[in-house]
Amino acid sequence: MIRLPCQDWLRGYNKSTFSSDFLAAIIVTIMLIPQSLAYALLAGLPPEMGLYASMLPLMAYAALGTSRTLSVGPVAVVSLMTATAVGKVAQAGTADYASAAVTLALMSGVLLVLLGLLRFGFVTNFLSHPVVSGFITASGILIALSQLRHIFGIEGQGETLPALLGDLLSSLPDMNAATLTVGVFALFFLYACRSHLPTFLSGLGLQNGTANMLAKAAPVMAVMLTTLIAMLADLEARGVALVGAIPRGLPAFSQPALSPQLLAELLLPALLIALIGFVESVSVGRTLGAKRRERIDPNQELVGLGAANIAAAVSGGFPVTGGFSRSVVNFDAGAKTQAASVMTATGIGLTALFLTPALYYLPKATLAATIIVAISSLLDWKTIKEAWGYDYADFGAIVITILMTLGFGVEVGVISGVTSSIALHLYRTMRPHFAIVGTVPGTEHYRNVKRHDVVTHENILSIRIDESLYFANAAFLEELVYTEVAKTGAVEHVILMCPAVNSIDLSALEALQEINQRLLERRVLLHLSEVKGPVMDALKRSHFLENLAGKVFLHHHAAVQELARV
Repeated sequence: MIRLPCQDWLRGYNKSTFSSDFLAAIIVTIMLIPQSLAYALLAGLPPEMGLYASMLPLMAYAALGTSRTLSVGPVAVVSLMTATAVGKVAQAGTADYASAAVTLALMSGVLLVLLGLLRFGFVTNFLSHPVVSGFITASGILIALSQLRHIFGIEGQGETLPALLGDLLSSLPDMNAATLTVGVFALFFLYACRSHLPTFLSGLGLQNGTANMLAKAAPVMAVMLTTLIAMLADLEARGVALVGAIPRGLPAFSQPALSPQLLAELLLPALLIALIGFVESVSVGRTLGAKRRERIDPNQELVGLGAANIAAAVSGGFPVTGGFSRSVVNFDAGAKTQAASVMTATGIGLTALFLTPALYYLPKATLAATIIVAISSLLDWKTIKEAWGYDYADFGAIVITILMTLGFGVEVGVISGVTSSIALHLYRTMRPHFAIVGTVPGTEHYRNVKRHDVVTHENILSIRIDESLYFANAAFLEELVYTEVAKTGAVEHVILMCPAVNSIDLSALEALQEINQRLLERRVLLHLSEVKGPVMDALKRSHFLENLAGKVFLHHHAAVQELARV
């Protein structure tokens, strides 16, 4: 049953909360206007679609989402994935291209809602954090390179690193000097504001929070400056690409194209966009929620994000998700509830109604600079460096994801990321950690014989298994037991210590049965100790316990005391 989390924050909503939400909405609205236009440009869509994707989706999530400060709308990675997916079924700049983007939003939304109703919130577990970081870093590189063509004023296409670099290099002789000047100015201005403006404003006596908020409004200042310059210097006549005329008014009801062929072609991209968008959104929501001790419900988040994407589709937008930068700004600006998002959507709507003519002279190079500066914060080199020093397996999964994304595009990158995460899990569990254990003198504790001075008994082999047992590691368990037993001919009892074993599947059960039989042939008895209740319940449903040559002990120490040769 779909519930309305908004009822939780509507109760007790008061004037103080309204004031906080209203201030946050003003700040986020100012930030979102250039961002929405920029991400529409990144997706290869008309700029007004960026505004449309920042209205109804905010309201839909406000009603159905569980985070009180998450801000939904177009984001860089999802916009890039949209351009990649839609570019395969329609020509950029055509009505079919825009229609396909709307359909993609609808499909992503429906998939998310279905997953939410089926309580598939655990799908976030299929992508490890390091792999997600690698994918986003690689996507950030592709996004930045794709926007350089707008900075240089040249043509350039491509979805992979080789294609983008090849097109850029071949087109450099055609660069437009005026466009390059505007683009470089916008880049330096935005980077300077991000790096130095907060410190400068703090030096003037402003509070740190206020200084940071003003610094985050830098894209708006860049838009105003370059728009004014473009208008006064008539940069359009000098070949500078401008945003041009943006239709004034609110979005009309949109009916997505639903041809069977188009739906089939967009099904996989829609699923991948839904997966990546959900992972990013839940990650941001949990991070912000932890600061205020608010709980995020992943299953309800699926429904909320799905509703936001469906709302984007019916209002002529493209796929959306919870954005990191806008959500952090919303949080830092003091938003208390999703009423701030509703007010933000209203502010975007007023902009679409009255201010779009003022955006005619906005250079596309400025929007490209906005994207490049925004995406720079997503390049997570720190995680890659930490993985290199901490775990080579994680590092390998990150590198594979980055290389596949850069070499073959974002869709292949997502699939390789999921595959790498699953493969990494299988790799770690197919050879579970184990330890030959002995008694710590004077205690009933058992520790690894290689790490501690412990007491052992020559007729007992105690093996602690530190992983659940299933098909991927069943053969390893057999080989492990036989190898350790073969090292000495005095073993009469093998005790598998199972405090970390949470489950035993049928393949592992068959392996245990085989171990029991082969050990018995060698006149060695197999025992189990410290078996968890649910695992014991499962074993009782089989014939394993009836055929077990040894016993099942509640405590490992009791087993050793009973079986040790006096």
